[in-house]
Amino acid sequence: MYAMSNAGNTIAMVLAGGKGERLSPLTIRRAKPSVMFGGKYKIIDFVLSNLFNSGIKKVYILTQYRAYSLNKHIRESWGKWTGLGEFFVAISPETSSENEDWFKGTADAILQYLRFVESSDADYVAIFGGDHIYKMDVSQMIDYHRRNRADLTVAALEVPVQEASRFGVFSVDDDYKISAFTEKPKNPESIPGRDTCFASMGNYIFSTKKLIEVLQEGKKMYEDLDFGKHVIPMMLEKKDKVFAYNFNDNIIPGMKAEEKGYWKDVGTIESYYEANMDLIHVSPQLNLYNYKWPILTNQGNLPPAKTVFDEEGRRGMNIDSYVCAGCITSGATVRRTILGPRCKVNSYSEVDDSILFENVTVGRHVKIKRAIIDKNIVIPDGTQIGYDHDEDRAKGYRVTESGIVVVSMAEAK
Repeated sequence: MYAMSNAGNTIAMVLAGGKGERLSPLTIRRAKPSVMFGGKYKIIDFVLSNLFNSGIKKVYILTQYRAYSLNKHIRESWGKWTGLGEFFVAISPETSSENEDWFKGTADAILQYLRFVESSDADYVAIFGGDHIYKMDVSQMIDYHRRNRADLTVAALEVPVQEASRFGVFSVDDDYKISAFTEKPKNPESIPGRDTCFASMGNYIFSTKKLIEVLQEGKKMYEDLDFGKHVIPMMLEKKDKVFAYNFNDNIIPGMKAEEKGYWKDVGTIESYYEANMDLIHVSPQLNLYNYKWPILTNQGNLPPAKTVFDEEGRRGMNIDSYVCAGCITSGATVRRTILGPRCKVNSYSEVDDSILFENVTVGRHVKIKRAIIDKNIVIPDGTQIGYDHDEDRAKGYRVTESGIVVVSMAEAK
């Protein structure tokens, strides 16, 4: 079921300290990797599932901003599953020794915990971000790194030239060896023979010795040591072997054609909403029903979802929706909506095109459309959300440009 190869002699470090400010107010009390996605998952479950399914089971998760809920999730789910000699462990400055400072850059985060790399006998270190939605067999990237005898391999998205200015872009030769890296270039360089560019995904495979060497050298020069800004340019200057790995070439077991190359940043409320809503489609681009590459999370001991009442005007219905365990739709109509675990929608209410986090209670005679409702919120009887945006704003809810209403723990009264 799971991939193997060189994954066994690799340790992973997942950068999960992001504030996710553009996802506010969902990130006021939690880090971006801890935000719910697809009802029962957290964003970080995707990268951790990719590593686990790829056979990489020695994983350090470097948390920082509002780390409590994320550390708790990792401890209660990922920390429990692995066996002897395997671990998924969250470490952060707020839970470590007193002299450790907040991370000042992506490479600085690894540098602060370099002792874990130095004490391992791993040949390779996978350094991955913790806040993107995608599926990837990391062992294929490690094999590619090994075949090229690379010092560093960077996962790259193939993007149209007109979109490339939003990313960090690589210049590569015919063998995908990187010669230059430019952050958000005005005139991005395309891949030889193609009308696309290679954009960095922020996921790296390092040969262990080279990583230790370059970080120790970099810390003498930069306080805010960063992979994109400092480490990659340093390595290119020294003529180290740096390669781009084309994410489009990555194939996971059970993958359908439409899933190829699926990668979402979900960094804004709009992109987050759209990526969640895509899951409801008949054939979503991200298939969560592929049992050969499962996305793992803490399941909890919850009863099945159920609908209650079947009379005219009071019929419990979930239509074209994604409903998690423990939910009760009681004489209400739910359409094109994601209901997180333990939600209850009461009689005579309508919920359309919305995302409800865990344990939301919707009262009677409530109407909700195009809204995101944070966990544990109780919506009082008779409330309307998403129908009058001026009224929504007056209640303190955030309304985006495209009209998505966000009701968060910070605002709900």
